[in-house]
Amino acid sequence: MPASNTEPPRITPFSPYTALRQLVRSRPLTVGPAATVRETLLLLDQTGADAVVVIDRDRRVALGIVTLKDVVRRIAIEGCDLQASIAVVMTSGLITVPADSNAHQASVAMVRRGVRHLVLTESDGSYFNLVSQTDLYSLPGAQSAELVDAILAARDISTLSMLAGEIRRFVNRLVNERVNAETLCHRLSSLNDLLTLQVIELVAARFELPYVPWCWLVFGSEGRLEQTLATDQDNGLIFQAESSEQAERLRECFLPFAQAVNTALDRCGFPLCKGQIMASNPQWCLSSDEWRVAFERWLMEPHPESLLNSSIFFDFRPLYGHESLANELRDWLLASTPSYPLFLRAMVNNTLNWQSPLNWWQGFRYEDDKTFPHTVDLKKHGSRPFVDAARIYALAKRIPDTNTVERLRAAGAQSGASGQIAAMVDAFHHIQRIRLERQIDAGESEPSNRVDPDRLHELDRLILKETFKQIRLLQRNLAREYAPT
Repeated sequence: MPASNTEPPRITPFSPYTALRQLVRSRPLTVGPAATVRETLLLLDQTGADAVVVIDRDRRVALGIVTLKDVVRRIAIEGCDLQASIAVVMTSGLITVPADSNAHQASVAMVRRGVRHLVLTESDGSYFNLVSQTDLYSLPGAQSAELVDAILAARDISTLSMLAGEIRRFVNRLVNERVNAETLCHRLSSLNDLLTLQVIELVAARFELPYVPWCWLVFGSEGRLEQTLATDQDNGLIFQAESSEQAERLRECFLPFAQAVNTALDRCGFPLCKGQIMASNPQWCLSSDEWRVAFERWLMEPHPESLLNSSIFFDFRPLYGHESLANELRDWLLASTPSYPLFLRAMVNNTLNWQSPLNWWQGFRYEDDKTFPHTVDLKKHGSRPFVDAARIYALAKRIPDTNTVERLRAAGAQSGASGQIAAMVDAFHHIQRIRLERQIDAGESEPSNRVDPDRLHELDRLILKETFKQIRLLQRNLAREYAPT
């Protein structure tokens, strides 16, 4: 008889970058292939679970999954013998993901594949546990199932363009319901990811793409899972090539496809990047080796253009294709950056140029802008200092996350300053929430990231002042840790 699951459920705070191994709420619930259908049903009943994994005990690998719904249907409809081996009714062809993958990746995979469970594996391929839709209680689509289904069912770009507008209206409703900023940005980024994945698949079907590993990358706010309603495209493409000559040939094959994807995304409401940071630009459609050369050149020459590029490209995230290409590039970058202390110092000096929107008596200081007087730019003076500082910590401390909040939390955990970081995280979320509210309320001719503090609710205005104080504290910490001695 298989062992039962006795550990009580636990709730883990959800974050898009939480590792899946931290989200599972119980010990692994498994049976061997020789267990009977009756034994498996009794186990599911005793534990209150809705699924069990069939594993090979010797090799410790998952062979199949049995859900309560599936086994009951097979008994009732197909007349399955209760004494039959569970291997007869299990579902093979499992969808497996590494246990250290993050919740965002799993949530997108679930809605895309139309499944409620994913099998988690260790680095050696052995079975770790099962993660369910219940574990991912912030699964994108939990409150927008019809929207997700419509995206997955779309078969042309015109339909996806219409659904992109539905995504924005859905987020508008969440903002009006005062859903917290972290959840808002995650929901928006997850739905946009899903839509972009569908765009790439539809476009890829029209092209004869090279049979080499490749991956679509996203940068900037999309790479950080911090998209707001006002965002353009920042993307690139990485592929495997054995030589510079082969890289050039492959690039010529990928560029028309990348151009078609960029054009389709533009139709879906993601404007073409004015700075041409897109996969259709030959500069950003590169082999793995060429990306490393580009990154190393920026690390070696920390002039303004390099710092600007690092603020966009160093937040890269794999979206579609062979994720291992992006993960290997990330590992290389984190291992290489500490060898360039001048670059890190230049990044610190660059972010320390921030001028607080608070004057010496703690009132608001407004920019000398005749077009938009009496306003503060919440991207330039609010979110960007947090983003820049978190990136510095990630590079200096080899933190693989690209999300600003997760970078700050990881840095705080390493330095023993988690309490102080928690206040900074709250401040960053406050800025993001006001930005989203402002983008919804703004007219077409108004700047979406600007706000007049006098028009804010009194409590929001007070918290905004405290937020700018947290930025000062964050920058003092940076200067103390990384300023030249």
